[in-house]
Amino acid sequence: MAWLFLIVAGLCEIAWAIGLKYTEGFTRLLPTIGTVLAMAASFGFLGLALKSLPVGTAYAVWTGIGTVGTTVLGIYLFNEPAMSLRLACIGLILLGIIGLRLTS
Repeated sequence: MAWLFLIVAGLCEIAWAIGLKYTEGFTRLLPTIGTVLAMAASFGFLGLALKSLPVGTAYAVWTGIGTVGTTVLGIYLFNEPAMSLRLACIGLILLGIIGLRLTS
């Protein structure tokens, strides 16, 4: 169950990171509310995961999910560059997440 909580926490992190872009500096009410709620959910689910997962592993996976998801959505939603080297680095982060899961 802890790994499920951690995945949900990572997905919420993606939501708030992308949501920040839509708040336009916290000047738009609804995106700001959604972003703050996603932040709270992300921290809440991370806290639940930390009840039984090592903090180093959980934090690395949480930020890794957030990094990969936010980068991929940035490419898709905001036309950010999708250079080969950038995608290869994202692949390395994914390998790190998988490695941490396999060793925990």
